[in-house]
Amino acid sequence: VQLQASGGGLVQAGDSLRLSCTFSGRTFRSYAMGWFRQAPGKEREFVAAVDWSGHSTYYADSVKGRVTISRDNAKNTVYLQMSDLKPEDTAAYYCAADATRVPTLQRGTDYWGQGTQVTVSS
Repeated sequence: VQLQASGGGLVQAGDSLRLSCTFSGRTFRSYAMGWFRQAPGKEREFVAAVDWSGHSTYYADSVKGRVTISRDNAKNTVYLQMSDLKPEDTAAYYCAADATRVPTLQRGTDYWGQGTQVTVSS
């Protein structure tokens, strides 16, 4: 499985940004997907996840109401739409895939993509 994340960048506080993660190598709909982030000097933390069908979504309290995760099984892509961005959202964002559970925990998650950097200036 290969995961390719994109869409990061430098934005101002209050702006919106959409991250994308393209999945390849296996059958996309067989994997639940998630997004995690890691700020400098901090541990990687859960942001959002979506189940295999896209019908159930899960969010960290820190982003709830500002972030929407979705997936397009026809395009093998998972998205993270972020709005009202804050400086504390600055981090490298990683997508993750897991065949047996919705990836809300870093430990044990099957596959990881490379990070895409999001920097929010105040």
